[in-house]
Amino acid sequence: MAPAFPAHAYDQGALTEAFAEVVLGPGEDRRVLDRLHRATGVQRRHLAMPMEKYAGLAGFGAANDVFIDVGTRLGAEAVGAALAAVGLGPSDVDVLMTTTVTGVAAPTLDARLVPVLGLRPDVRRVPLFGLGCVAGAAGVARLHDLVAGDPDVVAVLLSVELCSLTVQRDDTSMANLVASGLFGDGAAAVVLVGDRRAAQLGIDGPTVVATRSRLYPDTERVMGWDIGGSGFRIVLAASVADVVEEHLGQDVTTFLGDHDVKVDEVETWVAHPGGPKVLHAMSRTLGLGPGALDRTWRSLEQVGNLSSASVLHVLAAALAEPRPVPGSPAVMLAMGPGFCSELVLLRW
Repeated sequence: MAPAFPAHAYDQGALTEAFAEVVLGPGEDRRVLDRLHRATGVQRRHLAMPMEKYAGLAGFGAANDVFIDVGTRLGAEAVGAALAAVGLGPSDVDVLMTTTVTGVAAPTLDARLVPVLGLRPDVRRVPLFGLGCVAGAAGVARLHDLVAGDPDVVAVLLSVELCSLTVQRDDTSMANLVASGLFGDGAAAVVLVGDRRAAQLGIDGPTVVATRSRLYPDTERVMGWDIGGSGFRIVLAASVADVVEEHLGQDVTTFLGDHDVKVDEVETWVAHPGGPKVLHAMSRTLGLGPGALDRTWRSLEQVGNLSSASVLHVLAAALAEPRPVPGSPAVMLAMGPGFCSELVLLRW
């Protein structure tokens, strides 16, 4: 695992002030904005550009150009660091999967990274777009599907999310006000290898045991984008936490039960930091004890919600902690547009 952040980082108060000046304008009542930004629990976030440059960003095309430039550089940093951490180089990579929901590129970021990193010209590229916040967990799950069939393969998942470039400057809707205080910018890369390659390299990280996807009916307008001339306009319903509380507990219980694991036996929870209401709903529906989601709360506080990259940052935090007892189960989970969830059972 390796995270990567843009160099520009700001305290939440400074970001709230800058957003109010651009979107609300001088003299406007900003009490609702201040309350919403405080309620996110976010203390600090990274931005793709220096904060003062956002006011002059001329439309979707200009924002997307920044996404391609910064996203390629952050992606190269994350992939290079993740490979180096396990003694591999770019020429070892057989599969590169990239995921984003905050910019569009053709050629895609993975193609642009081939010459930048020195990847082989025959690397298998799998670009994903549109999965949103669920894509970190879903990417691990889909790469597992590929890795399971090849014990020698080296695969890399790269998430690049530059959420600040999507904020709408003419939108005073509740959804845009919430999003402007919740989402941050960042990238993350994770290396997955086949069993035989892992033994050769001496890698003893967690193993993916099983995965499960769930798509909930009649929830298309719970989360997503409306895409138009000004770019990505956030769709974020107040019912997100309600959907989580209604469905997630039973889904996780059933999934784990199919593998003879109980919820209270899970040693490590690697959960996407959707926001305070979502995390509280997650704790209630799963019946989690105090501290179970601490690393997720810390990630939300320190860098904000990074969309698909967030759950990978939480995974990096889990990997940096003292190793649990061998054989201990862990669960990675995330939710996103659809509305949907992705569950990954890991074992240390």
